Amino acid sequence: MAIVDDIAGLRRILAQARTIAVVGLSAHWHRPSYFAAQYMQSKGYRVIPVNPAYAEILGERCHPSLTAIGEPVDIVDCFRKPQDIVPIAREAVAIGASVLWMQLGIRNEEAANIALAGGLDVVMDRCVKIEHARILGGLNWAGVNTGVISARRPEPVASRSVGARG
Repeated sequence: MAIVDDIAGLRRILAQARTIAVVGLSAHWHRPSYFAAQYMQSKGYRVIPVNPAYAEILGERCHPSLTAIGEPVDIVDCFRKPQDIVPIAREAVAIGASVLWMQLGIRNEEAANIALAGGLDVVMDRCVKIEHARILGGLNWAGVNTGVISARRPEPVASRSVGARG
């Protein structure tokens, strides 16, 4: 178990995982947690919402805590403040998750140490959606690689053959 911060390690985690418990998942479509979870669902991952404020998000039953899930979880994806991560790390260890993943802007060394001691890999300050798109090729889903934006300079209008005009 390690702190994973390299492409090979992130690729391994994302390729092996099938179930992601998203702690702090919002039901509001404009929130980053919703967008990331919806993207991961579209890529074939099972997303389990963990938020006591809702009954259901993205067609999945919401759970008040990780320990209430009752089925195996590969990644615990944390959309919570850094100071809230320690108890989440303890729950991630208790349920036998494989990875504690802290989203962009979230780093908590104490939580990382708890997860590492419990046998989990740890990812800090990275977005699961961005890393999946970057490493496993889904960037076009987000609008990149569409061919609309290009580094090539457009051909000047005068040199285009537009046909005879009278």
